[in-house]
Amino acid sequence: MEDNYEAIRRLAEATNQMDGSYYLIARNLGINENTLAVLYALDDGKTHTQSQIAEDWLIPKTTVNTIVKELVQINCVCYTAGNNAREKAICLTETGKKYAYECLKKVYNAEQTALSETLQKYPVEFIEAFEYFSDRLRSACKKEFQNTN
Repeated sequence: MEDNYEAIRRLAEATNQMDGSYYLIARNLGINENTLAVLYALDDGKTHTQSQIAEDWLIPKTTVNTIVKELVQINCVCYTAGNNAREKAICLTETGKKYAYECLKKVYNAEQTALSETLQKYPVEFIEAFEYFSDRLRSACKKEFQNTN
């Protein structure tokens, strides 16, 4: 286990720097970082359930619910019929699409710049490797902490 310690620390630091970048973006936009994540999740043009967003983005369900309620109040999100009778799906309204665009346009530009520069140095497969590592880490953490709250 010790032989991978430095590599894991480097990945953890890089991941925290990425998270920190999104935190700073949200702060500069005057919104909560979880609100930024919910807008980002919904900006793919698809409908999502609050549970899906909570699971995919690792945001507590109660936090997602609070954010959705706030976004509904300002007419940025609406409820739609979902696949599950117990939970309604949500999507951006036209107002929400404009709001998300204003919030996310600089984010997307920064991401595109960073990815273009990265792809000049590394093959695109680094994304698949990073996703795989992330998935394996999430799975291992669930196993390690399954009996704790």
